[in-house]
Amino acid sequence: MPKYRDTLPQLSADRTSPFITDGGMGTTFIYRLGLSLPHFAAFTLLETAEGEGVLWDFFASYAQLARERRVGILLDTPTWRASADWGEKLGYDAKALERANLKAVEQLLRLRSEYETEAAPLVISGCIGPRGDGYNPTRPVGAEEARAYHAAQIETFARSEADMISAMTLTHGAEALGMVRAAVAVGMPLVPSFTLETDGHLPSGESLGEAIALVDDATGGAPPYYQINCAHPAHFRKVLEEGGSWLPRLRAVRANASDKSHAELDNATTLDEGDPEDLGRQVGVLSTLLPGLVLAGGCCGTDHRHIAAIHGVARG
Repeated sequence: MPKYRDTLPQLSADRTSPFITDGGMGTTFIYRLGLSLPHFAAFTLLETAEGEGVLWDFFASYAQLARERRVGILLDTPTWRASADWGEKLGYDAKALERANLKAVEQLLRLRSEYETEAAPLVISGCIGPRGDGYNPTRPVGAEEARAYHAAQIETFARSEADMISAMTLTHGAEALGMVRAAVAVGMPLVPSFTLETDGHLPSGESLGEAIALVDDATGGAPPYYQINCAHPAHFRKVLEEGGSWLPRLRAVRANASDKSHAELDNATTLDEGDPEDLGRQVGVLSTLLPGLVLAGGCCGTDHRHIAAIHGVARG
C-alpha cells in the first residue's frame, strides 16, 4: 500500500509551510543540459542507465534542498507524455508505456528511501498530461473521451506505490473531469492542474472558476484540491484577487519563471529564467490570496534558485 495515498501530508493541519516541488524538468534538460527530448518526453530517459542517472540527479538535488530546508516536497514522475497518443509518436506500445510509468515510480521510491526525513516528507505523484498539446491545443477532449483515454495510465499508477496523481497543464475543464472520473474508479487521488493564458483564462477560454466548478459539481468535489501550473503569477493574480466560491479549492501553484505567453515560450530558442527573487516575491503575494496553499513550486524555466526563493516567502 502506498505510504501516503490515504493521508497526503501536504494536507496535514500540522504542516508549517507549503510543500515545495522540483523545478522545470524539461527546460532544465533541454536548455541547461543540452539534451534532446522528442515531444518534450522526459520519460524516454528511463531507457538508459545514463538517462536514469540524469533523472536521479535532478530529483535528488531538490530532495536535498527539501531536507536542508526541513520542508516537505512533492515530486512528479517524468511521465507527462507517457500516454497512448504520445507513446505512439515515440514508438512505445501499451506494454512499454506501462513499464515506463511503473519504472518512474520505482525510481522515486528509491529516492524517497534515501532522502526523506521526518521533517521533510516526500510525496510521489504520478504525472499525466493532456491528450493534446498543453501549449497549443487543437481540439477539445470531451469528458468521456478523456476518461477512456487516460484510464490506462491512471490504472497503472493505481497499481503502483505512487501516492497520488497530478494531471498537469490541462487546457479545458472537460478533460480534467474525465481524468478525475477515471481516478475515482480506481480509488486514486488526482489533482487537476490547469494552465492559464496571460488573461488568466484557460486556453479553452473558460475561466478558472468555471473549470473547477465543472469538475466539482460532476464529481461531488472528488479532487483533493486544484492547482495552476505553467503560468506566471502576473497572468492570474487578478483572477485570484477577484476570487469566488471556488477559491478555497485552489491550493497549489507551480509557476513559470518567465512572464511570456505560451506562444512566445513555445517559439523561444533560449531559456528565459526571469528573476528568481522576484518570482519568489510574486508567489508570496499569491500565498496571501490563497491562505489554504499547500504546495508552491516551479514549472518551465525554474531551478533551485526559484524554488529556494519561493519557499523563503511562501512559508511566512
